[in-house]
Parts: sequence; structure tokens; C-alpha cells
Amino acid sequence: MYLKTDGIDHINLMVIDLEETTLFWNKLLGFKILEEMPYEKGRIIGNKSAMLAIYEIPKMEKVQKSGFAHISFHINNFNDIERILEKMDLKMKYNKVFNWKKSRSVYIEDPNGYEIELAEKWGGGLV
Repeated sequence: MYLKTDGIDHINLMVIDLEETTLFWNKLLGFKILEEMPYEKGRIIGNKSAMLAIYEIPKMEKVQKSGFAHISFHINNFNDIERILEKMDLKMKYNKVFNWKKSRSVYIEDPNGYEIELAEKWGGGLV
């Protein structure tokens, strides 16, 4: 017997600037503010498919990779990524689109230094 899940409910992130981070995710994935948590200087943002709980830690430095590598999002309109990134003045990390066996991915970085994978197929096309 095991617990059954439909997916990850949310990811909790510490951020340097709550407003800048909220704007970034709104422009990138259309995430809306779902709940304000002013007593914790935080909020929950997202949509029906994905949510982030973000909490402002102003003195935090940009994230450096250690045990955490990246957050991945399945992108339905993958062919629009380059145009949208250009409009947001965001550069692709590694300067390329990765062509995996069953999918493609682009990697970017959010204002806090978190690496984000934008994937063409859910689960890399493996499931």
C-alpha cells in the first residue's frame, strides 16, 4: 500500500523581494495572487495546476545551488517560450534548448537565483 498523489501541491520558497518575485511569475506563467499572508510577509501565487508559497526574507542572498537543483513546469505553449522570454528580457541559461529523448526543455533563473525548467512534455514524456 502507498499514498496516492495527483502531483505536487505547492513549493515553498524564500524570496528576496515579494513584489518583484510575484511580478516575475505573473509575467512568466500568468500566476495570480491566491492568498495574502501579510503577518508572514508572504503570499500564495499560482493557478489550478501549480502553486508557490513565497515568503520575503529581504537580507537573503541569491540562491546558490547546493542540494536543490531546479523547479520544473510543463509548458503547453512551448513553442512560444523564446518570444516570451525575449519580451521579459530573460536569457536562457546554458544558451540553448535541451533536446531530451522525448521532450525539450529551456532553463531560466528567477530574480532570487532559483533555476526553473520549462518543459515541453509532462514528466519529460516518460509517463
